[in-house]
Amino acid sequence: MNAISSWEEVPLFDREEAEAAYWAETRVEVRLMESSVAAGSELSDSITITLRMDPRMLARIKRLARSRYLNYQSMIKQWLSERMEQEIRDTQINLRSQTGGRTQNG
Repeated sequence: MNAISSWEEVPLFDREEAEAAYWAETRVEVRLMESSVAAGSELSDSITITLRMDPRMLARIKRLARSRYLNYQSMIKQWLSERMEQEIRDTQINLRSQTGGRTQNG
């Protein structure tokens, strides 16, 4: 059985049968599942925003979330959080490479 350690490893599916076959052979690593649950509990103070999206995209997101036993809004927040962390890391790496390994603080 395959294991995923990042939600980005999950492909987009064009048919529910393909998605079902994928999840029959794939499991989510415990660390990833725990981080998803923890991310939801960290956001006790939150604000409501409006985000417009294509209804088909939302349907696919909801299907993915259901397959992972997650609320679709929580999954979207997790994706945004993971991407934000990646962007911050990438920015820090770029800064270090531009300054010859020195950061602004050091």
